Amino acid sequence: MKNLRVFLFCDMQKTSLEELYQNYILGNQTVCTDTRKLVKGSMFFALKGEKFDANTFADNALAQGCRFAVVDDKKYANKPNIILVENTLSALQQLANYHRRKFSIPFLGITGSNGKTTNKELINAVLSKKWNVLATTGNLNNHIGVPLTLLELRVEHEFAIIEMGANHQGEINSLCQIAEPDFGLITNIGKAHLEGFGGIEGVKKGKSELYRYLKQKGAKTFINGDDETLLQLACENDKITYGCNKLYDLIGKDISNSDTVSFKYTTRYGNKDWSTVRPINTKIIGGYNFINCLAAVCVGNYFKVEPELIQVAIEDYLPNMNRSQLVKTKKNTLILDAYNANPNSMKVAIENFAKFKSESKLVLLGDMFELGVYSSEEHQKLLDLLWENNLKNAILVGSEFYKLKDSHYLKFKTTLECKEYLKNNVVAGTTVLIKGSRGMKMEILQEAL
Repeated sequence: MKNLRVFLFCDMQKTSLEELYQNYILGNQTVCTDTRKLVKGSMFFALKGEKFDANTFADNALAQGCRFAVVDDKKYANKPNIILVENTLSALQQLANYHRRKFSIPFLGITGSNGKTTNKELINAVLSKKWNVLATTGNLNNHIGVPLTLLELRVEHEFAIIEMGANHQGEINSLCQIAEPDFGLITNIGKAHLEGFGGIEGVKKGKSELYRYLKQKGAKTFINGDDETLLQLACENDKITYGCNKLYDLIGKDISNSDTVSFKYTTRYGNKDWSTVRPINTKIIGGYNFINCLAAVCVGNYFKVEPELIQVAIEDYLPNMNRSQLVKTKKNTLILDAYNANPNSMKVAIENFAKFKSESKLVLLGDMFELGVYSSEEHQKLLDLLWENNLKNAILVGSEFYKLKDSHYLKFKTTLECKEYLKNNVVAGTTVLIKGSRGMKMEILQEAL
């Protein structure tokens, strides 16, 4: 055991962190946390979860080709290339922050109740026309995903976009301490993760931790000037503004006349004759995505991406990962927005779908999760909203919808039950909205449509 290296990360000595960092460099600057997805020569971090303890996989990780394994249980630290730390998660986070500090490039932090990933993808598309950008993959936006993203930084990167998710207060601040963003953007504040945040006021306090961090750092925030809630929360921040209603740094005009978003934009000192401004015609459905496009244009404009390249990036962007996807099957047209859901995103999706030009429509809604004591009330509001918008052809899926007293709509307890029904009751020639929380896996319904 004389070769065993011990790092006490709660009382870290600089040399200890530097030594871990040197081992990260020797491990091809690659970190793994899942033995099912190991990379030869990498550094394996044995993280713990509610139902697993990856310390037990340290030997297995080395046997599969990892150069180092990091553990926090000394009984598994039985080889020279197994590094013992007090807490593997803290070690991962501190290593990521140490690596981040090697870079002087712009770091943009993005959070919000809805649209985080869409904003991140659009901004990445725009900035990548000019810069070499590292952006969060998928939605690796939590206390593990953010460090893993930061550890993907390489010398060739010229910009970093870090998506930050949270389901309780204090989490965004913690992620800011790890990623240390120089710029920030909050998409909106809505009724997401109400259970963890303790209501809408808790959501405001939690999400605006990004504003407070940026203010303390003297950093800038990109902000939708038309959103009074965001303006109030960022009243003392250094702002770069976008919106439609005032003379912002970037001013947009929604000219959509079809199911996809079209818009024009100008700048504070630019051309104000809208008739001569060139339109941007996207492949993105949903009027609610107009402001997301405008945010991406604002960021791109600030970082000197040429207007022609901004236009190409926005017009070429195609939604993916079950987010506002337009899917054509042999029988139907699907609006697949099933990656996640909360009361706000459900509301705008329903209202937008009500405006769709289609003779036959069907709505498939799955339960919303993490609403706590607000769950029944918020699910009932959606039923009322469907009826108010004359969307009377709808199927509701999940235990929360199922227990509501409503005779207007067909209901199923599980997504699989709904899928079987759709297989036996063919839907054809219909435009179908599919939306629900991630755990409902509503995307499997497209197999029956």
